[in-house]
Amino acid sequence: MITLEDLPVPRTDVELSSPPQVLDLVGDRTSSTKIMALVRLHGHPVGLVVLDGRHGLHWHDHRDAVWSAVGEGVNTHLSSDGLSAVSRPEALCSSTAGADATPRCRIVRDETLEHAPFVTVVVATRDRTDSARICLDALTAMDYPAFEVLVVDNDPPDDETARMVASYGDPRVRYLREDRRGLSSAHNCGLDAARGPIIAFVDDDVVVDRHWLTAVAEAFASTDGVGCVTGLILPAQLETPAQLLLEQHGGFDKGFEMRVFDRRERSSDPLFPFTAGQFGSGANMAFDTAILRELGGFDPAIGAGTFARGGDDLAGFFRVVTAGHRLVYQPGAVVWHRHHRDMSALRNQAYGYGVGLGAFVASSIARDPRALFGLLRRLPRAADRILRTSSEHNRARYDKLPGGLATLERRGVLFGPAAYLVSRWRTRGQDGRRAVTGTRGGR
Repeated sequence: MITLEDLPVPRTDVELSSPPQVLDLVGDRTSSTKIMALVRLHGHPVGLVVLDGRHGLHWHDHRDAVWSAVGEGVNTHLSSDGLSAVSRPEALCSSTAGADATPRCRIVRDETLEHAPFVTVVVATRDRTDSARICLDALTAMDYPAFEVLVVDNDPPDDETARMVASYGDPRVRYLREDRRGLSSAHNCGLDAARGPIIAFVDDDVVVDRHWLTAVAEAFASTDGVGCVTGLILPAQLETPAQLLLEQHGGFDKGFEMRVFDRRERSSDPLFPFTAGQFGSGANMAFDTAILRELGGFDPAIGAGTFARGGDDLAGFFRVVTAGHRLVYQPGAVVWHRHHRDMSALRNQAYGYGVGLGAFVASSIARDPRALFGLLRRLPRAADRILRTSSEHNRARYDKLPGGLATLERRGVLFGPAAYLVSRWRTRGQDGRRAVTGTRGGR
């Protein structure tokens, strides 16, 4: 549990199969009493654990607490890899299947890298050059052999981002300019220019894990008919009340279990697939490029930078699933998101998320009127689900924070359909997509 009194909270990464180590902390360490630890086994995340920093900074100081929190998940992971369960974390420091054995997940990862599909990564940005550079630094440091990065500058006020990309020094990085305002238009610009059979999108305020694209490729190969992959989004910082409140409100965390969503299989969720927020978030998503093009890309009337504020990612997920493709949530595809630091920005984000959610429903109906009948059949339960906050699953970890975000979100949902109509009128005639190419990041 993290409270306001614990801030700031640094983060760390713990690999259970590595020898015992001193924890390497990221973030403000000056007065921290808690540590947020992402725990992995064979590179795959198995849980997020809050450690008591007063106990020390060596793995041994937190071994029992970590094992209590993730032991069950670790053994589930071992079982899926054909390995025997263990009763204590020390047994993981060498192969549990014998000194010369290689865990199955490592074999799968090696095979993925050996036959790595080329991936186009799109980063849409506007007037945030420093943030985009941090994002690029992490992207170009990934352990993945075949990818390009398209930086799409959306209606830029100056050429600062263009100059940053031109001087970046990496031929894998290209600069595109899209003058039509809106995240969907920026993403469609990247989609038109993409060369990879897989296209991945990240926000300019995230830092990707070095195994991010490998995990994305694994998810596309995990089953037939995959049209979209989403991943795990964790907070890059927990330093301010606003950042902690976002996590208490639900954050972007969808858990540590891989899930496959398919309209052909009966879902336990009676509102499926209208509750598209359970699929993932646009800060960390990837698509089969051909499928996304066939579906017409993203609706330019929704998304950040439009009057509808958001919902472009949800509409994309919804259309992939309703078109008969599978969507895979892959927790191994990790990114760290830099949450808003102040309360006013967080309140604006909560309201904007609600507007985008309502706009997503309106967009889905506008693009396929048959969706209205499906929604009407689910309306009594849908109204309750859509207007309800998703904070319950995190309340065990985050406590003693003010409310109010859910109310703002509800107001936004109610305004969303009207916002979509206004935005669609403003963006009329923009359904055709075009890419405005610029410079490469090489010298």
